Amino acid sequence: MTAYADLVELARRATAGEVSLARDDRWNVAIDPAVARKAAVLLLFGVLDSVPARSDKPLAPADLDVLLVERAATLTDHPGQVAFPGGGVDPEDASVDATALREAREETGLDPAGVQILGRMPEVSLPVSNFEVTPVLAWWASPSPVDVVDYGESAQVFRVPVRDLLDPDNRYTATLTRGGQTYASPAFLVNGVLVWGFTAGILNRVFDHLGWSVPWDSRREIPAPL
Repeated sequence: MTAYADLVELARRATAGEVSLARDDRWNVAIDPAVARKAAVLLLFGVLDSVPARSDKPLAPADLDVLLVERAATLTDHPGQVAFPGGGVDPEDASVDATALREAREETGLDPAGVQILGRMPEVSLPVSNFEVTPVLAWWASPSPVDVVDYGESAQVFRVPVRDLLDPDNRYTATLTRGGQTYASPAFLVNGVLVWGFTAGILNRVFDHLGWSVPWDSRREIPAPL
């Protein structure tokens, strides 16, 4: 089965209510939906070098990547963290899909015409910034050049091979101690930066649901870069 077919099937299951992205760690704090802000992020998968991506489970697809951005260190919300392109829903956005595409274009310069929306994943709470976030699953049918559009928003834009993310040598448990409690989340050390927290949690759950995950040692800890 191709990686594309795997992603289409995941979108179908999400629509049918068969998928959960809720984190099962102590970072998963509920927020009041009456006051939460709506947001969307783009989970954009594409093919490296125009080679058909095949997911020979349980091995990671060798020629597949995902689009990520490193947020500027000067931002108020989640400074310096690696994230999916995305942001808050604007009143003029026709849908959360439109929000995800608009934010991705503004942050990376991608051409939305080359993006095929596959479906919406379940909302995930982001308590630290009071967001209810809809991850929008998409396929990069016709990739376009991407780069930092505004260095006040992003430090770098990069396409990370999925195989690198799933490589057990690149996987850790990120830890953060606050108020005498230690919080933990999956993490990926790629492209010279640590992907952790909300973004890593989504990737971890998505890979599990896709059946692409490779066993890794969760006892390997690394401090969250705050």
